[in-house]
Amino acid sequence: MFTHTITPIDKHWTFKQADNEDSKFLAVAQFPTNVHLDLIANKIIPDPFIGKNENDVQWVGEAVWIYKTHFPSPKLLAEERSTVKAVLAFDGLDTYATVVLNGKEILKTQSMFIPERVDVSTYLKREGDNELEITFESAYLKGCSIVEKYPDHHWGCWNGDTSRLAVRKAQYHWGWDWGPTLMTCGPWRPVNLEVFSSRVSDLYFTSNVDQSLRSAQFVAKADIEGDASEVKFDISLDGKDVVSETVKVSEGHAMHSFKISGPALWFPIRYGKQPLYTIKATLLHDGSEIAKESKKFGLRRAELIQRSLTGQPGTSFFFQINNIPIFCGGSDWIPADNFVPRISKEKYYDWVKLVADGNQFMIRVWGGGIFEEQAFYDACDELGILVWQDFMFGCGNYPAFPEFLDLVKTEAEKNVKLLRHHPSIIIWAGNNEDYQYREQQGLTYDFENKDVESWLKTNFPARYIYEKILVDACKELVPDTYYHFGSPWGGKDTTDPTVGDLHQWNVWHGSQEKYQNFDKLVGRFVSEFGMEAFPHINTIDSFLPLGKDDPDRYPQSSTVDFHNKADGHERRIALYLVENFRYAPDPIEQFIYTTQLMQAECLASAYRLWKRQWKGPGKEYCGGALVWQINDCWPVTSWSIVDFYLRPKMAYFTVKREMAPISLGVTRKEHFIPKDKYKRAFVEKKTNIEIWASNLTLQDLHVDVVVKAFNLITGKETFSKTVASAFTVPSNRSTEIAIFPVPVHKPHTDEEGNIVVAAYLYEDGKQIARYINWPEPLKYVHLQKPRFLSTEMTRDGKRVEISAEVPVKGVVLETEDEDVKWEDNLVDVVPGEVGLV
Repeated sequence: MFTHTITPIDKHWTFKQADNEDSKFLAVAQFPTNVHLDLIANKIIPDPFIGKNENDVQWVGEAVWIYKTHFPSPKLLAEERSTVKAVLAFDGLDTYATVVLNGKEILKTQSMFIPERVDVSTYLKREGDNELEITFESAYLKGCSIVEKYPDHHWGCWNGDTSRLAVRKAQYHWGWDWGPTLMTCGPWRPVNLEVFSSRVSDLYFTSNVDQSLRSAQFVAKADIEGDASEVKFDISLDGKDVVSETVKVSEGHAMHSFKISGPALWFPIRYGKQPLYTIKATLLHDGSEIAKESKKFGLRRAELIQRSLTGQPGTSFFFQINNIPIFCGGSDWIPADNFVPRISKEKYYDWVKLVADGNQFMIRVWGGGIFEEQAFYDACDELGILVWQDFMFGCGNYPAFPEFLDLVKTEAEKNVKLLRHHPSIIIWAGNNEDYQYREQQGLTYDFENKDVESWLKTNFPARYIYEKILVDACKELVPDTYYHFGSPWGGKDTTDPTVGDLHQWNVWHGSQEKYQNFDKLVGRFVSEFGMEAFPHINTIDSFLPLGKDDPDRYPQSSTVDFHNKADGHERRIALYLVENFRYAPDPIEQFIYTTQLMQAECLASAYRLWKRQWKGPGKEYCGGALVWQINDCWPVTSWSIVDFYLRPKMAYFTVKREMAPISLGVTRKEHFIPKDKYKRAFVEKKTNIEIWASNLTLQDLHVDVVVKAFNLITGKETFSKTVASAFTVPSNRSTEIAIFPVPVHKPHTDEEGNIVVAAYLYEDGKQIARYINWPEPLKYVHLQKPRFLSTEMTRDGKRVEISAEVPVKGVVLETEDEDVKWEDNLVDVVPGEVGLV
């Protein structure tokens, strides 16, 4: 039999505008590709990421484009032609494509997310080159026509426009509140010619790690296309054979159940190693190898724990991996570029490495982007980052006409099959905020109604997608992975903080609460929250047409505003700045610093206060916090904590400190006590310090807790005391330590407003955690300019020592050399300390 061969069709590609008679075929920039990349490379359009060029390229998304190439036919013997099949495999065509091979139409597509395979055995020339041509229509115009075709549907969405709801394409291409409107098209994933008599069409498995963790049941499965008679399954680890079995193919399928004793378990980062086994399926015919397929996998026991809690209503919502409860501090992820084909494998790894190095455990792939590239999930597998995977629906009321449902079903099944081997993926969720949109619009939803067909007759028919189609796909294809109807989702509504996950946008959006009050905004699992900040000045210079010399190089310029897509961003940034800081918009570098300090303080407050609610078995009142967002898709001011060019904002470092294995939390609470209940004139203000420790390790700690106080004006240490000795901080939880008044010499004189409190944890005499608490808001604080702020590099050139004679808030270190990477930054300094960065 003929051996399975795969030949990339990645050479000789050209493209042109189909609806322009003057357009000529030009070489593509790369392959895979999209039309914007090719137009930029050929200098037909300017870079849409610079200035306001986005406005000037909108015509691209409304035009028709043709891509074509040629490739040779496979060389086959005469006797092979009747038994060998040739297939063109299109891993991704964006979106409405008509494919013609040698003048004959072979395929029409309607989804960016569905890989397609076409048997072209009878279409290929016997000899010589074949011509392949793909025409891409405007997804935007197609969407508009579909909306008009179904006027009875209750069309509506947040972000973009309603045409996106009708099209199975990355929704952020229509623009979002952090990204531009750039309607791409083109062959965005590889195209291959496969020639075979038999092949492994799918290699997959189910696994079950015993609760004792001492053994694992692993059922290997292979779907076979062709007449091969046997499949050999091989499982290996680190290049060493673990187990092997050869089985017969029956009706196109083969499977075998393996029991693996003493399995090497895959753990999240910090809780163990990430060993990856390899499963290989080799097709045999008469003892000869004719095809093979392999995938990496990890063995782990993953559970979502939703159970009643001690002392609070509702149920928990946290993940347990290999019997270890995990507080899932992490981030939400959007596509890392508007032009996905140019994201390299190495860049995906660098992004995930930033998440891992930032002490984060989880990343949520948001539902308005794409099912990510394999390189992304490979990096998560390798680095131990847990993945929350949304299906690709976001912020709207999607239709449910029959053709659309068919597309959704195919899309779900194909993509679950592509991704299900990754151990990092521990939950699938049906959508992003579609149930919230339903609530806002008052669309029909009766939780108690389980008549699935009746859902299609309501003005919220997409319920059928989230609670029927996707449920069925996950139940069949990933029965050992939890499926969640949406994010957020808690059952009857999306705002119940005691059940399910929560998107907490009452800081920034909604009621615009003070970020110091995040403890009142907690949920069982907060899967979105955030605060905007400007990116690094070099990132701003990158999108200003004249760079450092651009006249719009100031915070309120039209070009800088253009690179912030959030509605009302001017008012919201100004609100949180004016509530908390003394600031000025000039120079721009100072304004950038202040917005990044604001974001850093805000997000650290959320992590610190919510992690405080991770109190141990039966008291997992908050099981995770995912900041919106880790990354950007273009150079922009947004909620990201790392900008488009992978430059961390200062919040990246404060989040990293809050998610350290061992951390301290300190907050101050004001209590107003009237002299009696009938009088307002004589009120005593009492300001207490509350201190707790968070131990995310699996070992109990025995520590000494030292508290110091410093006068902001003089820099003098006014208080120093060991408030707890040999204090036990149990493993994997937060523990309250002490509550006492802010140490002052003269109570009731507002001296508290000049006192900085520093708390330290010591184990066996070694400092293992530290936190500096400041009076807030910082705009009221009389910060002193240090006369002796010292920064000295250590002899090994790897660290910088920082010291000052007065308390200093938020010291940032930078170098002109961007190859220098900081492990920490935005540090607070108090007298008598030498801080190391």
